[in-house]
Amino acid sequence: MVLRRIHTNGVELNVAVEGEGPVLVLLHGFPHTWQVWEPIVPALAAHRRVVAPDLRGLGASARPESGYAAADVANDVAGLLDALGIAEADVAAIDLGVPPAFLLAAGHPGRVRRLVLMEALVGTLPGAEDFLRHGPPWWFGFHSVPGLAESVLLGHEAEYLDFFLHAGTAGDGVTPRFRDAVHEAYKGRAAMKAAFEHYRALPESARQIEEAVRRRRLSVPTLTIGAAPVGDATCRQVELVGDEVRNVRLEGCGHIIPQHRPEELLAVLRDFL
Repeated sequence: MVLRRIHTNGVELNVAVEGEGPVLVLLHGFPHTWQVWEPIVPALAAHRRVVAPDLRGLGASARPESGYAAADVANDVAGLLDALGIAEADVAAIDLGVPPAFLLAAGHPGRVRRLVLMEALVGTLPGAEDFLRHGPPWWFGFHSVPGLAESVLLGHEAEYLDFFLHAGTAGDGVTPRFRDAVHEAYKGRAAMKAAFEHYRALPESARQIEEAVRRRRLSVPTLTIGAAPVGDATCRQVELVGDEVRNVRLEGCGHIIPQHRPEELLAVLRDFL
């Protein structure tokens, strides 16, 4: 992968680029960097131009004080495409990357050929009631309190991050290379604060998504991929507002799909894209 620094929408992003051909943009989540996609990039880049940015505030991208709602991140991606001279692309996203990917496709359908959404809720759209039967995951509230999580976790970032990496692969663990990258990317108060700002912006992101679906239906062909714990909730949300939605459930797969079941994910992506 070639790493580039690209200014877009008032923020400097760290962007990994590899391959030639039709463009596929990959958007990661928490606690990830663009490297969450490394197990599948070589195969994808054999026939495509893969563009994998670190989201604003995360990885090696800049950490602005504001702009963490989904629409801002979607505009980052639109600006990234402009900077690279890309008119249209397929977009695949996981976890925190899903709401901005959804808004990019909903707001700029001419720029997104196909959309893949994995393991995340799309704002507060109906359809996720079963998943939320016992309330949202505990860390959503913990991360959302201004100033709390980054203060409590300072000096214990690695232990906290390992909880998500372990749980997200159903106890199998991630590659040592990815684990090291995550530990480095999220080390220190400033890095953790920037990560949690994405959670603190979730209510505004949900409002933006509701406004977007009131304006128009999602017309872009969309694939939802569920594993554990989100499962089919993403599909149930999107199929209510989308014109062409398919769903795949990866049984026995943890939340961090590209690290836990890369070959299965590749097969699904190749079929859809």
